[in-house]
Amino acid sequence: MTIVVTGATGHFGRVAVESLLSRGVPADQIVAIGRSVEKIQDLADRGVRVIHASYEDPESLRKAFAGADKLLFVSGSEVGKRLEQHANVVAAAKDAGISKVVYTSAPYADTSDMMIAVEHRATEQALAGSGIPDVHFLRNSWYLENYNVKGALEHGLFGAAGEGKISIATRADLAEAAAAAVVADNLDKQAYELGGEAVTLTELAAEVSRQSGQEVGYTNLPQEKYQEFLVGVGLPEQFAAVLADSDRGASVGLLDTGAGDLAQLLGRPATPLADAVRAELA
Repeated sequence: MTIVVTGATGHFGRVAVESLLSRGVPADQIVAIGRSVEKIQDLADRGVRVIHASYEDPESLRKAFAGADKLLFVSGSEVGKRLEQHANVVAAAKDAGISKVVYTSAPYADTSDMMIAVEHRATEQALAGSGIPDVHFLRNSWYLENYNVKGALEHGLFGAAGEGKISIATRADLAEAAAAAVVADNLDKQAYELGGEAVTLTELAAEVSRQSGQEVGYTNLPQEKYQEFLVGVGLPEQFAAVLADSDRGASVGLLDTGAGDLAQLLGRPATPLADAVRAELA
């Protein structure tokens, strides 16, 4: 059995590979692919097959997928480019005869009106219609790491989520769940809504305050003002629009996934928010 992990040079993919190894998958049965493979040379030193491949280079994907049985398809990070990129991955997986694909998607991707769901919904539909026998969607909620809690000690938290609950989880928990899903023989459903403890950003700020001993507040902005704020701190206009729209979605519950599916895949409860914040502040 050979498992390919895409995006292995990124934070999520790297942790997923480490989780596969910790689960006892032999290193020579793991193929870690990405664009900057020098970042994961240490994995190659441990016996993992490391291959350079890009979502924009279909031939590189076909070569990387050759002979593989399972694919952990970590979604690309380039918002606005993912329709074509992901279509390349799906086509290469089908051509390679891969029998199982686990794809990291977005919350409620099949029904959500959030901008971020558009590319994920199209990818889910492409996978479902690909003829690949076994496809699953891990609809990951927001990482705690997205909130830069150390930075919040200086400037607080900003957003447009109001008092909407967000099922925040650690990147490590979500990556571990992805590894568990790709090695599992009989997952019981196609789509998993993955998140941890559901909190408002006001509650997250309060937890950071409690643990740091500093007063950390949450400033809620109108969606348009939050988008302007994000552009002002250096984010590209399109990405800022997607993030601000996601906060708008959070304000009406579209990032509240519940914690049950994540706990099911992990075989344990998700890391408590207090523990996760403590680790981020360390």
